[in-house]
Amino acid sequence: MSIARIKAHGRAFAHIAAFHPDLTALRHDLHAHPELGFEEHYTAKRVVEALRVCGVDHIHTGIGKTGVVAVIHGRQRGSGRMMGLRADMDALPMTEDNDFAWKSTRTGMMHGCGHDGHTAMLVGAARYLAETRQFDGTAVLIFQPGEEGFAGAKAMIQDGLFDRFPVQSVYGMHNWPQMRPGTVGVNPGPMMASADRITIEVTGKGGHGAHPYQTVDPVLVSAHIITAVQSIVSRNVRAIDSAVISLCAMQAGDMGAFSVTPGKATLVGTVRTFNPEVQNMVEKRLQEVCSGVALGLGAAAHVNYERIYPATINSRDEARFAADVAQKLVGHEHVDRDMDPSMGAEDFSFMLQVKPGAYLRLGQGAENGVGSCFLHNSRYDFNDDVLPLGAALHAGLVEHGMPLADPAHTASARSFSATPTPARSDA
Repeated sequence: MSIARIKAHGRAFAHIAAFHPDLTALRHDLHAHPELGFEEHYTAKRVVEALRVCGVDHIHTGIGKTGVVAVIHGRQRGSGRMMGLRADMDALPMTEDNDFAWKSTRTGMMHGCGHDGHTAMLVGAARYLAETRQFDGTAVLIFQPGEEGFAGAKAMIQDGLFDRFPVQSVYGMHNWPQMRPGTVGVNPGPMMASADRITIEVTGKGGHGAHPYQTVDPVLVSAHIITAVQSIVSRNVRAIDSAVISLCAMQAGDMGAFSVTPGKATLVGTVRTFNPEVQNMVEKRLQEVCSGVALGLGAAAHVNYERIYPATINSRDEARFAADVAQKLVGHEHVDRDMDPSMGAEDFSFMLQVKPGAYLRLGQGAENGVGSCFLHNSRYDFNDDVLPLGAALHAGLVEHGMPLADPAHTASARSFSATPTPARSDA
C-alpha cells in the first residue's frame, strides 16, 4: 500500500508526508539495531541526534536509565498548558526470520512489536511541531525504555518524569495489525488488561516410577491443579467481567530419567484482568484451589503471585478528545470509539495511573500484506506506510489540545533546512 492510498486530512499530515522517506530510513535503522529494555543506548543516541536536527527546544537524557524527553514550546505559551506524548523504544528477545535489508543485525533480538515505528512516528511529530509551533503551550515528547516486561514507564515516573515535566495529560499509541491502515481505535475505559505472573511450586515425595505407592507424585498433583485452576474463571468470575488464567510452562524431573518420580514440580503462568476486585478474587482463589488440591493428594503447593503491570484504563474525557482528533484526521468512519479491550498488557498503564490520558490503536495491517503479521511474531514488521499518519495524530493531539489563543496570529513555518533551534542535552 502506498501513502497515497491512506486517506487523511489536515495540514499536519500533508507536511509530515513530505519527509516520509526520512522517517522510513530512521525506522529501518532502528529495526536493524534492536536493543532490550534499559539497554537502548544506540536507540537513544539516534533519537537525540534526530531531535537536534528537528530543532526541539530542550533534550533531556538518562530519565529512567535510558529514557529521552524532548520539550517543544508553542508559538504562544500564555495558556500554561503542557501535554505529554509517549513512544516506547525497546525490542524483544527473539530471533527474526525476515530477510529484508533492514532485518535485525543482532542475534536473539528483534523489533517484533513495532516500537521502532512508534519511535519514528514521535520523531516525525517532533519535527513537525518544532517547524510549525501552531499551539499555545508546551509539548513533552517521552521516548520510553523497557516497555517489554521491564516497567520502563514506572522507572521514568520514579525518576521524576512528571515532577520535572508536569503535563496535564499524556497520550500513547500502538500499532495494531488487526486493523487496516488509515484507521484508529480507542475506548473510554479499559484498553489493556493487567499482567500478573504466577509461579506454583508443588512439593511431593520422589521415588522410583515402578513403585508409585511409595511416592507423592508432584506431576500428578500438577495435572490436577492445571485442570482445577480453569474452574476459577468459569465458576467465580461474572460472565460480564473478564479474566484469563493461563498456565504456560511446567518443569519437573529429568527427561533422561524416565523411571524417576521427581520430588518437586513448578508451574508458571499469567493472569489477566481489568477489574481490581476480579484481580483480588483470582489471586485468593488460586491460593485456595492450588493448596486444597495439593493437600487432598498428600502434597503441598505454594503460589507466588506477582503483579507486574496494572490495567491500562483510558480516562473518559481524554479518550473522547483523542477520538475527535482522530476523526478530524481520518474521518468518522475510520475511527472505532468503542474498541474491544485486549487481554494483552502495556506499561503505559503506570502513566495513566498518575495522569489523565488515552492509549490509542493505529491500524497498520494490509490484508495478506505488509503489517498483517501479528505482534511478537518472528516475521513481523512495522508498516512504514502509516508513519506519517501516526506522527500527524500525535501532532494533532497537541494542536487541538493546546490551540493558539489567536489562530490568525501565525508566522510562516520554519524551513527544516534552516539552522535548528539549539537544544540542551542533559545527561
